[in-house]
Amino acid sequence: MDIRRRLVDAETVDRLVDRTPAPLSVARVGLGAMVLLAGVHKLFAPGVWATYVTDWLAPWLVVSPVAFMLINGVLEVGFGAAIVADRATAVAAGVAAVSLSGTTAYLAVAAVVEGGFFVDVFVRDVGLSALAWAVLVDALRRSRR
Repeated sequence: MDIRRRLVDAETVDRLVDRTPAPLSVARVGLGAMVLLAGVHKLFAPGVWATYVTDWLAPWLVVSPVAFMLINGVLEVGFGAAIVADRATAVAAGVAAVSLSGTTAYLAVAAVVEGGFFVDVFVRDVGLSALAWAVLVDALRRSRR
């Protein structure tokens, strides 16, 4: 017997499922909230985020690592809010997908070059990148209707 049926009858499960938001709406709000909150935190604690900039990456930045994080924080607040509000979602999710994928690639390289640093964040960002691409594809599909 199915574990759900032992705990809750099928009719109750059906009613609960019918009342929940669409899974991709939950994914969109979750992605948007993560981007928004990361942006807010970058504005309040840019130095914490700047620790992810390795010594070999820093010279490639046009600005200091802290300034880079502040600029990203402003952008992330805007894009995150747009995703949550479902406004210009394809553009904002596209930026998030490309940015997170680039960050994931950087973290993979940094993990190898720096002897395992950032592996935990790399693993998390693999999933966040996939989430962002899923939200982007959903937004593009919805815009065709």
